[in-house]
Amino acid sequence: MKEATVQVQGMTCRSCIPRIEGAINAIGAEGHVNFEQGTVDVRFDEEKVQISEIEEVIRKKGYNVVE
Repeated sequence: MKEATVQVQGMTCRSCIPRIEGAINAIGAEGHVNFEQGTVDVRFDEEKVQISEIEEVIRKKGYNVVE
């Protein structure tokens, strides 16, 4: 399993947490939002999911991914 931390802008309240984590989980990865730091820690199998796919589902939920 690969681990990475993604910087996310646009999280305005704690209700953003389940939206982001749910979207990441739906594509077969694990996500844990750190609201205070504006980050998402992710764990994923690179043979099944790429980091670019994780970033894309975060963007589709309306957040900005800082690269």
